[in-house]
Formats: sequence, structure tokens, C-alpha cells
Amino acid sequence: MENGKSGKVWLVGAGPGDPGLFTLRGAQVLARAEVVVYDALVGEGVLTMIPAEAELINVGKRSGNHIMAQEEINRTLLEKAQEGKRVVRLKGGDPFLFGRGGEELELLRENNIPYEIVPGVTSAVAVPAYNGIPVTHRDFCSSVHIITGHKRKDASYDIDFEALVRTGGTLVFLMGLAAMQDILEGLMKAGMDPDCPAAVLSHGTTAHQRRVVATVGTLCKQSQLAGITAPAIIVVGEVCSLAQSFAWYEKRPLSGKQILVTRPKELVSEMARRLREQGAQVLELPAICTEAIHPNPALSDALERISQEGPYDWIVFTSPSGVRIFFEQLAGKWDIRLLAGSKIAAIGEGTRKALREHGLITDFVPSVYDGDTLGAELAALCSGGERILIPRAAIGNKALPEALRAVPGTAVYDVPIYDTRYARNAVVDEKKMIENGEIDYAVFTSASTVRGFAGALEGLDFTKVNAVCIGKQTRAAAEALGMHTCMARKATMDSVVECICELCQTGDGSFV
Repeated sequence: MENGKSGKVWLVGAGPGDPGLFTLRGAQVLARAEVVVYDALVGEGVLTMIPAEAELINVGKRSGNHIMAQEEINRTLLEKAQEGKRVVRLKGGDPFLFGRGGEELELLRENNIPYEIVPGVTSAVAVPAYNGIPVTHRDFCSSVHIITGHKRKDASYDIDFEALVRTGGTLVFLMGLAAMQDILEGLMKAGMDPDCPAAVLSHGTTAHQRRVVATVGTLCKQSQLAGITAPAIIVVGEVCSLAQSFAWYEKRPLSGKQILVTRPKELVSEMARRLREQGAQVLELPAICTEAIHPNPALSDALERISQEGPYDWIVFTSPSGVRIFFEQLAGKWDIRLLAGSKIAAIGEGTRKALREHGLITDFVPSVYDGDTLGAELAALCSGGERILIPRAAIGNKALPEALRAVPGTAVYDVPIYDTRYARNAVVDEKKMIENGEIDYAVFTSASTVRGFAGALEGLDFTKVNAVCIGKQTRAAAEALGMHTCMARKATMDSVVECICELCQTGDGSFV
């Protein structure tokens, strides 16, 4: 091992696509990965969880299309572990169900490399469930059988179709779309009733999920007519007849919609959670990251001024990130009682909630959650001579301090406490997805996230973006790039979700 450091490999099942089906243990391991070796079948939502600093190795394993041969993958895992790295082998579904996980462990075991297995939710059970098909039901069957539909090129199937038919159970064929005709004919030749219900399920658990339910005798033709594409699984059995009555996935308000959430990295998950609850497939792709300014003599001077001149009349917070960073820096050197006697203003509900988590009740929130309104309405509350501290981003809305400085005798201390850095995900090609029409809506919560998005996707035709925006300034920034825009009624996450649900019900007529 390099530098005496022992490396280790984790074989992690990423599940069938929906990041909500990625296990807690898998997410914990992935968050600490130094090297990630991943397959083409890993869902984009899981790929966005890969740490930005991790080394990425795409092996692109999909039926008939391998960027890297299996033997080379095995050697890569060994070599990276021998470098002393924490290596995550990220595999679609479960690593031990037709995932060749056992083969990847053999070389590691021979070389005494420590490893762990993190099971994943298999598509054999999850995809039928997302299509209203229980793989077992006591009125129809008492067993389920999972079979690989993939075979070596020019080889015949090593499947005992007669034995499968005799079980009377549900049959699930993975990776079998290209060989569907051979599979179905094999079953019928073995005695299966051509009228037995059967289904092909494509892109299961994702926004592109599709299903065709027919019979063993007609499924191949119906699948071709519907244009079903891989990845797909084939399910054979009486339980397929329940698909229509048990269907649930497509009944949610945002089912079938793929939404790009662009927020500061620290704040993505709550918005994504709310959208997923309504059925959307969400890509969490932070457009900006916040970096605290440290050391920060300007903030030190502003806090020292309290002991010299007394408390500020107002302390104004313009974002949850500003609240978080302010209190992080305060905790390193200052006593929170320093804030006693100051009134607190917040730009909106998210910022007010962040302040409440630190035990502070907000004294003022503007009627419209933007910098212009905050400045104008707070200035109307000032009588003159107030001292106001604004700890916020280095690049902030100029209208806010200008409105306050217009009040006679007011001293405004506009103190930058963090910088905004634009970021792009190295794994998911969101530009290509937008160009291909795969993204239905992009959510922007500030003008800076719009700018970060534009900077990361330079050259994109922004007229292809349907932007759902919080606030006038955010909308203006999106429109300046040519995006089609719609603005939530209020600058809250609930209002954004309501806006998108309404758009899905009425079409995109609200976009301009």
C-alpha cells in the first residue's frame, strides 16, 4: 500500500434508478468515496451524490456496450485499492444479482484487499412494484423466479424453460429485451399458455417509465409497436393482470416529469424531497457553492463595533447560507449575546426558518421576498440615524443597501461573509439532457443560481429551458438568457411545488 495506507473496496448496489431507492448505507459509503467506478445503468439521481472531489471512472457497462472489459474493471479496483484509496464500485441494482460482483471480489480476495458488500434494491422487484405488479400474490402464485435474459453472442439459451413453466410462479427476465421473441417462444414451446399475461417494463422507477401489458403470445409485437427501449425487464405471470388496477406511480401530480433543481449545494435536498413527494424525478445539481470568507477582518470590525458603540438597530439576513456562515464564524470567536438588543430582518421564510434554528425570532420579513422589497420596506420603518449590519454574499443586490442609505443619518455596514462559486456536476451531462428534451423544468431560487447554471452550461440554447423562478430578480436573470419563465406566487418552496403542479395540469401556457 502506498504510504502505508490500507485501501478498501465497497461493492455498492445503486438500485433501479429512483434515488429514493438508494439505501442509507449506500449513501453513507458513497459520501466518503475517493474513487468511484460506476456503470451506465446507475441512475442520474444517484450519480449526483458522488463527492465532487472523488476520482471518477466510467466503465459504461450495459448489455452489448462495455467501455471497459470486466477483467480491466477487476484490475482497476485492485490498483486503486493498492494506492490506499477508498474505492466504491457503484453498480445498478444489486451487485450480486447478475451484476458480476462475485467476479470483482475474486482478485481483491487473492490480494488481501478488504472489501464490503452493500446490497441494492433490485429492479426485478422494484420495477414491477412501480408498475402496479406484485411479483407474488397468493391468489395467483407462491413463487418468483429471476432469470437473466442476456446470453453470450452466438450462444443458445441455457435455460430450462420446461422447469420454469412447471413452477407456475412469476418469471422475471432481466436484460432480455433484445431476446424477447426467443424467450417467449421458448416458454410457449415448453407448454406455457400463449394467453398468459405478460408485461415489458421500460426505464422503471424513472420519469421515463413505460409499460406494455399483453400476453405471452402478443407481447413481442405490442412492445415493438410501442417502441419500448432498454433498459427493460420482462415479467410473465398472472400477476401482470393486476397492473392497471394497482397502478400508482403515474397517478401522482408530477409523475413522468424530470426536474432540475439548481440551488446552493447546502440547500438542495429539501426542495428535491418536496418535488419527489409529488412524483417528480429530480436531479439535484447545485449551480453554486458558498465559501465562507476566512479570515474576515470586515466582519470582525463590525462585531467589535458593538462593544464600542452598542448593538445595531437592525441585522439583516438575505439567505439561509448567510445565516449558517454568520453563526459558524460567530461561534469561533464571539458570544451570541453580542446580538442582544438588535432587531432581526430576514428576506423570506427560508431565512427566517434558519434564524429560528439558532433561537432567534425574526422581527421583520418583507411582503415580497426579494432584495428590492426588503430594502424599501425596511427603510420605511427607519426614522433616521439607525445602524444596520448586513452580513451577506460578496456579490449581493445593490438596491438593498442603497434604499437603507437613503434614510437620513443611517449607517449601513454591508459586510461580505461568503463568496459564491459556480459549479458543474462532472458525472451527469445536464446540457445534453436539456438539448434532448429530457428536462421538463429547471428550478431557480436566486439570480446567482441562474448565473451559475449559465456559466456551467456555456453554449447551451437557453430557449430550451423552462425556468420556474422564485422572485422577480431571479426571473429577470433567466429571461435575460432567453429562458421561458414562470414565477412562483411566493418565494417559498411550497409555492414552487404548487406552481409546477399547476403547470403540469394546465400545460406550459404560463411560460413567457
